[in-house]
Amino acid sequence: MTNRRTNPKVDEFLSKAEKWKEEYERLRNIVLDCELTEEFKWMHPCYTFNKKNVVLIHGFKGYCALLFHKGALLQDPHGILIQQTENVQAARQIRFTNVQEIAEMEPILKAYINEAIEVEKAGLEVNVKKNTEYIIPEELQHKFDEFPALKTAFEALTPGRQRAYILYFSQAKQPKTRESRIEKYMEKILDGKGLKD
Repeated sequence: MTNRRTNPKVDEFLSKAEKWKEEYERLRNIVLDCELTEEFKWMHPCYTFNKKNVVLIHGFKGYCALLFHKGALLQDPHGILIQQTENVQAARQIRFTNVQEIAEMEPILKAYINEAIEVEKAGLEVNVKKNTEYIIPEELQHKFDEFPALKTAFEALTPGRQRAYILYFSQAKQPKTRESRIEKYMEKILDGKGLKD
């Protein structure tokens, strides 16, 4: 337990937490026992090993969670890791609804965190689908043909932003809906912005 340094930004986050405060504090103590470096990223407590993200503590309306950045690589002998959505490729969560669940699972959580650290030590990476493996909707391809600048702007986006657009456009069942979604976001793509920017 040599590395119990806390981050003042996480202290501030916890002091302002209205929901899950006790759960966050318990998770924080468990993670710090595993000697990870406490940081504050994406507006949440994030814990790293050699500057690589290992776990993140975050909360939602119905639960709080410990998110493993490379959870897809963990063994998960207890079957407790959850893939948030079908489009999440690497991360997995363990969800909680009260501090008692966290207390009861402490040894298991530490084992999962230690395994996640070993994944980082070994330099393992999740094999994620490349954007080329996603099918570009026909309607988007038509827009690319019609407006070459749109294709250029789209290809300049980060892979994650490209994937988000492709998935969002593709989810529409009707061609008309796909077209209207594409038209609605053309300006954002041309401005180099992502779906949620």
